[in-house]
Amino acid sequence: MKRTLQFLFFLLIVRPVLLIILGMNVRGREHLPEKGPAVLVANHNSHLDTLTLMALFPLKDLHRLRPAAAADYFLANKWLKWFAFNIINIIPLARGGVRKNPLADLEAALDRNEILILFPEGSRGEPEKRAEFKRGVAFLAKARPEVPIYPVFMHGLGKALPKGSLILVPFNCDVIAGPPIRWTGEAQSFMGELEMRMTELAEQGHFQPWE
Repeated sequence: MKRTLQFLFFLLIVRPVLLIILGMNVRGREHLPEKGPAVLVANHNSHLDTLTLMALFPLKDLHRLRPAAAADYFLANKWLKWFAFNIINIIPLARGGVRKNPLADLEAALDRNEILILFPEGSRGEPEKRAEFKRGVAFLAKARPEVPIYPVFMHGLGKALPKGSLILVPFNCDVIAGPPIRWTGEAQSFMGELEMRMTELAEQGHFQPWE
């Protein structure tokens, strides 16, 4: 039942909204992973970000996609919790808590050959504004150095449905996927490589990468 509901939600709601109302333009689709384990890393400005990234994949693969999401937000009430687990299939992450290995659930998902979706900025920022990437993705890459990390740059979604808004505004959106990178052996150099790749993807679309 869970897979059926997820399938229908993306088929009948998410894809029509992205393709017809927002006119989603995807570049570099050939770079996306066909199977896991893998990690997608993207900038974050809108609740549409997660749905957009998931919609890039075949419907039959939706159950393999696991967005990492803040537990304090998505588990705040029973309705949002049900949607988060049954439709988006999140891996909840506690923010600010003390845990021996806060990445354990993400590592376990990769060990099950799933595809993670991460937003290293943490929370959503202002429309089309960039926040500094946090280093959690580097620690995950270090823990699973053989797993490819796929950078994806998104533009326009922050204006279509900005933080705090419930009204969808028709605004063309672009998604640009790049070839994967892997753990470089050191956190600073890895983050530098990731930042550089994201900037290059933004420039491919002639966008200001970090306005």
